[in-house]
Amino acid sequence: MQEHKKGIDRFSLIFILVTAFLNLAGVGLTGPVSPFLVGQYVQDPSQLALANGLLFTSYSLFQFAAVPGLGALSDRYGRRPVLLICLVGSALGYLIFGIGGALWMLFLGRIMDGVTGGNLSAIYAYVADLTEPEQRTRYYGLLGAVSGMGFVIGPAVGGALAKVGGPTAPVYFAAVVTLLNAIWGYFVMPESLTVSRRSESISIRQLNPFSQLTGIFQLPQLRWLLIAILLWALSFAALQSNLSVFTKDKLGWEAADVAVIFTVFGVIGVLVQGGLIRLLLKRFSEVQVAMMGGLSMMTGFFLLSLVAVMPSTALVLIGTAVFAFGNGLFNPSMTGLLSQGVSRREQGRVQGGGQSVQAVGRVLGPLLGSAVYVSIGTGAPYWMGAILFLLATLCIVAAVPVLRAAREAAR
Repeated sequence: MQEHKKGIDRFSLIFILVTAFLNLAGVGLTGPVSPFLVGQYVQDPSQLALANGLLFTSYSLFQFAAVPGLGALSDRYGRRPVLLICLVGSALGYLIFGIGGALWMLFLGRIMDGVTGGNLSAIYAYVADLTEPEQRTRYYGLLGAVSGMGFVIGPAVGGALAKVGGPTAPVYFAAVVTLLNAIWGYFVMPESLTVSRRSESISIRQLNPFSQLTGIFQLPQLRWLLIAILLWALSFAALQSNLSVFTKDKLGWEAADVAVIFTVFGVIGVLVQGGLIRLLLKRFSEVQVAMMGGLSMMTGFFLLSLVAVMPSTALVLIGTAVFAFGNGLFNPSMTGLLSQGVSRREQGRVQGGGQSVQAVGRVLGPLLGSAVYVSIGTGAPYWMGAILFLLATLCIVAAVPVLRAAREAAR
């Protein structure tokens, strides 16, 4: 196989873009209907936020357990088999989630999807295999833009399907499309990691998520970046798991109405990651762009917190738009900075570790968001998120000199 220094070939790029699109389209399809599916099995309406938050947490908890091992396995055996297995697992998870019948079945579906939910680490490592360090943020931005298109199209399709076939229809649709993508990938997706670049062995320790986390946090050039990513994931998960319940309680929204939020988020994400971020990176560094994103998301959280005392559809949409703008800058910039901190041989490990850190945030975020929503007030998850993003921005500032020193030492 050739040394991949000329970028990603067309067919590989199309497949990973489609896969990234379906990842977020699935969220857009199923996210708005989740509270309504959970509500069928929760007798006490006041506990709906907690039950829905626990459902999100179950997915993330098992993703946390699986992602580092999947990253290490992809370093050893290649990206292709890991990614295809993840896609099949996600399809099965959607199917079980749609079948339901009891609350534990909903949890089982999300757990299965979580166990195989490491495909993003394989995708990012796939890109890193085939590109030079200075190209990666551009590709990560493209992946983010396509994912954002999933947020645009997913809610629209999910809302239409929910109206016609009920809240389970979008879930079954996601299962079918994900499985078809896995079958297509089996025939068209080439391996990106040459045998000479693969890890020579893999140990049980590498499959331990806590060992992986410990190991990646021991890299000083990545430590502050990982803390910033953790704070981002914690805040984002609290918002993602809570916003449907929040708008239902404050504005009386239904599933189709909640889908509007995801659509706004997706449109902004496409515009930012598909074009604006490239223009900004010509003038500003990745660190500066990431900081812009963090400050924008902090502002979005503050605006959403005001909805608790001033219920307003316009305020929800504005706050979501500001948050989505910041997320479109923050996510690809941070992923690009992580990839530049290590060699090609370690990309799977680092991207898997980065996804694992995000999984920790997604485990704790829904629990924390639900707890403060119930015990403190409906606006609490949002002003809490604003504070966490301020801390994340400070972590990025702290990361700059350490990352610069590591780059100089590697030359």
